[in-house]
Amino acid sequence: MSERSEQEQVRLAKLAAMRDEGFLFPNELEGRLLTTEVLGHPVAEPPECGERFTVAGRVVLFRQMGKASFCHILDMKGKLQLYLRQDVIGEEQYRAVKELDMGDIIEARGYLFVTKTGETTLHVDSFRMLVKCLVPPPEKWHGLTDVEARYRHRHLDLISHPDVRDLFRKRAQIIRHIRAFLDARDFLEVETPVLQSVAGGTIARPFATHHNSLGIDMFMRIALELPLKKLVVGGLERVYELGRCFRNEGLSKKHNPEFTMIELYEAFATFEDHMNLIEELLSSLVSELGGGDSITYQGKTISLARPFRRLSMHDSLYEVGEVPRTEDVRDLPTLHRIAAHHRVGLVDSDDVGKVVEALWGALVEPRLIDPVFITHHPASISPLARRSDADPSVCDRYELIIAGMEVANGYSELNDPVDQRRRFEEQAARKAAGDHEAFDLDEDFLRALESGLPPTAGDGMGIDRLTMLLTDAPSIREVLLFPQMKPEAGGGGDTEEAVPEE
Repeated sequence: MSERSEQEQVRLAKLAAMRDEGFLFPNELEGRLLTTEVLGHPVAEPPECGERFTVAGRVVLFRQMGKASFCHILDMKGKLQLYLRQDVIGEEQYRAVKELDMGDIIEARGYLFVTKTGETTLHVDSFRMLVKCLVPPPEKWHGLTDVEARYRHRHLDLISHPDVRDLFRKRAQIIRHIRAFLDARDFLEVETPVLQSVAGGTIARPFATHHNSLGIDMFMRIALELPLKKLVVGGLERVYELGRCFRNEGLSKKHNPEFTMIELYEAFATFEDHMNLIEELLSSLVSELGGGDSITYQGKTISLARPFRRLSMHDSLYEVGEVPRTEDVRDLPTLHRIAAHHRVGLVDSDDVGKVVEALWGALVEPRLIDPVFITHHPASISPLARRSDADPSVCDRYELIIAGMEVANGYSELNDPVDQRRRFEEQAARKAAGDHEAFDLDEDFLRALESGLPPTAGDGMGIDRLTMLLTDAPSIREVLLFPQMKPEAGGGGDTEEAVPEE
């Protein structure tokens, strides 16, 4: 442990003195009410004849004035002012009051009255120390403004900033609403393995580990898709899972290697059906959160009124990316010329689908503010999606883009096991050629597919990005209680400014 500061040494000495007097970090509390519950009661007349209330919380403000003191305590719902007098609680208890430090957790019992300044306050009859805080909190509870410190010491951030606690309450509300929405439509919530022998379900680089007992390498799941589709094969026709996924990729304002997503699958449905489903879900969610049919994100008003716009990926290059209609965006040399003109870097320049995706990401996605379903992606970038009957070079797929971010991704599932094997083999060849994000060939999944997957639609939606939108958070780190960070060493480490933009 690093050397204790002078303030910490003083607090440790106070705790030692308290222990000498028999302090044992008391655990039992009876009849405790939250601050909001107490403030919801009327003040009696005269006040001293009113009901007695017991409260407990963390000291966030303390003013001593001789033989009387005021302090504010903070609990999960809010703050309450306490008034403590030596002639009421006695000299012994008041000695403990005089030793209070910011951050200490205390219990108090008393009646309500209104101060001359109009603040409803608890006039304390009895007082007890519960926990001694040994680390001084940020100065005046407003000093924790450094971004790295806020994320690294989230407990202090939550104490210092009530709006942060409100954000995570809203995140929980978002998750509850999604679950209730799907449960009401007869979807079954399930759980599937986090550790998998084959990483699949999307194009991404996994985290690898080793299972000692089995003697095999394993991977943290990058998606929920393949096990859920096996369940649909087994007759669970409507399933969903909400859980953590892990992708071994860089950090940005919109990416964290560990993230939460929901995936849902429905037999005998199409991707068009699920665009309507996702529309309904998001519209109802925004309404419940009090936004009517619109939200404000980073200064922009975004309408989530139904229906959302629908636009194919190729057409979006023309209509949003301002590529001239005279250009053939399915022709590889033409695509290369467009990329060179707009200075768009290409990682895989020989794949038409990859080049279209790169151009779309540079010229279209950042300009999409109101919700847009981008549909019919090239087949080469959609290895698990069903080919379109009208045009086999593209798939029955959508991505929902809001405020320049992908929020949901869905498609009519590929249920032809022969075509799926061919696409897996193409992915395996890519991986052998050095593409670390390409799929491995998953024989177990292919065997399940050969048992017969009904016509099925599936969707994946990032909970973190959705929360960003609905809480007006500029970075994904704001909506993760414990975002990924480098270990702290000598006060160093990464900072928000060191996180690259996309």
